[in-house]
Amino acid sequence: MLRDQFIEGMANAACSVYVVTTDGIAGRRGVTVSAVSSVSADSPKPTLLTCVHHLSPAAAAIRTNRTFCVNLLRDDMSAISNAFAGRTDAKDEAKFDCATWNIAETGSPMLDGALSAFDCVVQHDIMCGSHHIFVGEVQHVAMASGEKALIYANRGYNNAQPLDDLV
Repeated sequence: MLRDQFIEGMANAACSVYVVTTDGIAGRRGVTVSAVSSVSADSPKPTLLTCVHHLSPAAAAIRTNRTFCVNLLRDDMSAISNAFAGRTDAKDEAKFDCATWNIAETGSPMLDGALSAFDCVVQHDIMCGSHHIFVGEVQHVAMASGEKALIYANRGYNNAQPLDDLV
């Protein structure tokens, strides 16, 4: 019962939508996530974390490749989110056919036109419950401008509106 209440309560949280990608000896994989957070900007290189379910093929690939790229989606990229969330028939590398990709410094796929993209080397891999918490040391940041982030809240896609625009 507590698990169900937790899931219902978290459904109310408004979260940015990301696609986390990797490429290397374990192959090219990606997954849609909402669990991303900055860790520190004050270390020699900034760090962030992301949480990926242990059964996701992307988790195994990140663990082996030791790199990942966190791609923050724009509000017009819900189809990309759906592809990497498994809501289409695309599997594994075929998921990447839904967009244009660049190769980041670490070799991870970086989404062309992502609002922000953080290219990372795995610093820590912590297993907690059903998820790997990957802490990444940021190697490079790419940014687009003038766009709104894709937000997921109340089990649907939204975008962020400045409160001043709503008055």
